[in-house]
Amino acid sequence: MFERHIDRDAVLDIVRDGETIAEYPDDLPFPSRLLLGFCAGRPIHVVVGFDRDSGDGYVITAYDPDRELWEDEFRRRKVQ
Repeated sequence: MFERHIDRDAVLDIVRDGETIAEYPDDLPFPSRLLLGFCAGRPIHVVVGFDRDSGDGYVITAYDPDRELWEDEFRRRKVQ
């Protein structure tokens, strides 16, 4: 996220208030989900894994979604 110039506070805001657009219950070591949020109009995807036992969340990655790959305001991957 630092290489992509995505601010830590923006990621935390998205983790707290972002929209879940996909869930991956079979991911290991923890189930994860893809979140969408906007920071100053900039769309950002954040993938977070959640440890259900401890309640902890782990940011796996944060990135700018590619307009060529996403539709519906970055909520749905385009079929290719």
